[in-house]
Amino acid sequence: MLKRFFLNALSSFIGAWVAIVVLGAVTVMAFIGLIAKLGTNQGTQQQVSKDSVMTLRLEGELDEVSMPVDFDYTSLLSGNIEKKQSLTELVSAIAAAAENRNVKAIYLKCNSLVAAPATLNALRNALLDFKESGKPIIAYGDILSMGDYYIATVADYLYLNPAGNVGLKGLGGATPFFKGLFDKLGVEFQVVKVGTYKSAVEPYIHEHMSEPARAQLDTLYGNMWHIILDGISSQRAELTPGKIDSLINEDFIFLREGKYALQAGLVDGLYYERSLDSIIASKIDRKPENLNFIDPSLLVSEEAMLMGINPRNQIAVVYASGEILDGGGVNTINYERYVPLIVKLAENENVKGMVLRVNSPGGSVFGSEQIGEALDYFQSKGKPLAVSMGDYAASGGYWISCCANRIFADELTITGSIGIFGLIPNVEGLMNKFGLNMEFVSTNPQAAFPSLFKPLNDRQLAGMQEMVSEGYDKFVGRVSKGRNMPETKVRRIGEGRVWDAVTAMRIGLVDELGNLNNAIDWVAGKAGIENYEIGRYPQYDSKVWDFLPDLLEMNMKTKLKGVLEKEVSPEMIEVVARMLQRKHVQAMMPEMKVRL
Repeated sequence: MLKRFFLNALSSFIGAWVAIVVLGAVTVMAFIGLIAKLGTNQGTQQQVSKDSVMTLRLEGELDEVSMPVDFDYTSLLSGNIEKKQSLTELVSAIAAAAENRNVKAIYLKCNSLVAAPATLNALRNALLDFKESGKPIIAYGDILSMGDYYIATVADYLYLNPAGNVGLKGLGGATPFFKGLFDKLGVEFQVVKVGTYKSAVEPYIHEHMSEPARAQLDTLYGNMWHIILDGISSQRAELTPGKIDSLINEDFIFLREGKYALQAGLVDGLYYERSLDSIIASKIDRKPENLNFIDPSLLVSEEAMLMGINPRNQIAVVYASGEILDGGGVNTINYERYVPLIVKLAENENVKGMVLRVNSPGGSVFGSEQIGEALDYFQSKGKPLAVSMGDYAASGGYWISCCANRIFADELTITGSIGIFGLIPNVEGLMNKFGLNMEFVSTNPQAAFPSLFKPLNDRQLAGMQEMVSEGYDKFVGRVSKGRNMPETKVRRIGEGRVWDAVTAMRIGLVDELGNLNNAIDWVAGKAGIENYEIGRYPQYDSKVWDFLPDLLEMNMKTKLKGVLEKEVSPEMIEVVARMLQRKHVQAMMPEMKVRL
C-alpha cells in the first residue's frame, strides 16, 4: 500500500513537470507568433487625424472590463486566443469621440455582438449621448442580430445587406437542467433552501422548470422586453411596439430577406458592404479616399494621456464581476483578493469614495459576507459608497450591494434573488462506476459531515436546513438595515425572486436608474470634490504560472469524460466539474443565459 502511494505520488510529480515543460514550450511558440504578428503591424499605426471615423465592431463577446486573457494549453495550440472587447473601453472611447474634433462620425459594423441586455443597453445609451454632439452614426450589417439591431437603432443611418435579414425574435433565456446528466454520472443532489422562488437548485434535482420559476421569468422577461420595444420605437419613427411584435409573431421577419425589412421600416437602405466607404463619406461631406477609420482603443489611450491627474482626490471604481467563489480565479469574485483591496482603499487618505460595479449572479455565502463586512468598514471611515449594477446583481451580488449609500442600476439589470440554498452532492453512484467504496470509522456520527460519499440522513438534513434558515435571516437583516426597510417587507419581496431594475426601484431594492458614470458623479458630489482621478480596481498582473492550476483539473475532467464516453459535450463536463467544486451553501440566482 505504501509502495503504491509513493508510485502514485511520483507519477503525479513527473506528470506535473511534464505539463510545465509542455506549457513552457507552447508559451514560447505563442510568444514568437505574437511578436511576429506585432512585427507585421509596424508602420500601420493609426492616428486620430482629421476626417477620422471611429469604427465600433459589434462582434464577439463583450466583457464588463478588460480582463487577463483566459486560456489553456489547447487554445494556445489552436491559436484560438482573442482578447475580448470591454464595455468600459468602448463607453470611454465613445465619450472621447464626441469631444474630439477630428472624429467626424461613428461607424457601427454589426456582426453579432454577444452580451446580456443591460450591457447592450449601456453601450446604446453611450451612443445616444454621442448623438448630442451633432455627429452622425452610421450602422451596417450583413445580418443584424437582435442585440446588434437594438444598438443600431440609435444610428442616424441604418443599412442592411440586400441578402441579409434583421433577427428580431424577442427576449428569452435558456436554463439548462442537469438531472439526467447527473443521473448518468451517479451523482445525487440533496437540497435545503429558503424561498419559494429560489429556483437555482432546480436544474440539479428536476428535469423541468417549476411553475413558480416559470412565472417569475415570464414577468421578468416581459418587463424587460417592453423596455427594449420602447427603446427601438423611440428611434425608428415607423415602428411601434405593437408593430414590432406583429413583425416577429405574424410575419417571421427574422426569416425574410432585406427588402421586407426595408418595407417594414426596420432599416433605411440596402447596400453591399463595398459601398459603405462612399456612403459614410457622403454623410460627413468628405471624399472616400480621405476617410481615416480608427479603433476605439486609440481614442481611449489618447484620452488617458491628456487626462489631468490629481492623486490626492481619487474615486475608486471596484469591478466585482463574475461568480462569488472562495479561492476563485481572475474572472471571479474571490474574497481573498477583494477584502484586502477594499480595506486598503478604506485606509488610503487619497481615496475619497468608491463605486462598486457589480456584475454577479452571486455565489458563496461566506465570500459574500466577507466582502460585505469589508464594505461596511470602508463606509465606517466616512467615505461614500455607491453601487452601480450591470447585467446581474442578484443573490450574493445583492448581498454585497444592499448597504451602499446609493444603488444605481441599468433599466435592464436583473437583481434581487434574496435567498439562500444548500446543495450537497452525493457521489456514491459515481464512485461505484470507478469501482470505489468508502468506509467510515469515527468517534461521532457527524465526524464526516457532510459526506460526498453517502446520502444525508433526516437529522443531518434538518441541521443543514437550520443553518440555511439562519443564513437567510442574516441576509434579510442586512437588506433591512441597508435599505432602511422593515424585515417583513424584505421577506415579502425576497423568497429568492429575481426582479427587473424598474420594478426593483419601485419596491425599494434600487435607488435610481443610471449608469456607472452617474454613480461616479454621485460619489464625487457626496465627497464634495470636483477634480479627481478615477482609479480602477482590481489591477491584475497576469503571469503564465496563473494558468497551471487549470492543468490540475484536467485529470478529473478526463475521468468524467471516460464515464460519459461520447454522450455529453465538453461544455457540460465543465459545468459538472465546476458544480462539484462549489461550496455547499450558496446565495446564487438561477443559472440562465439572457441574450438579445
